[in-house]
Amino acid sequence: MTTLTIRNVDTRTRDRLRVRAARRGHSMEAALRAIPADALARDDEETGLDLVRPIRARFAPFGEVVIPEHPGPPAL
Repeated sequence: MTTLTIRNVDTRTRDRLRVRAARRGHSMEAALRAIPADALARDDEETGLDLVRPIRARFAPFGEVVIPEHPGPPAL
């Protein structure tokens, strides 16, 4: 894991973050970890990197498809 330091955060932003975290039952630290993760996940969806949803939508008319686990390489 990496440690990040955020400097020069104004008091109002800090207080709003504290309230937001408390409403969700999280610590401020947990809230600060979740915010960039959520933002990056949305970026993935917007740029098409989240392929699962459109693939499922495309094949939904055919019913549930179960893909068997790959057996792996053959033994030598």
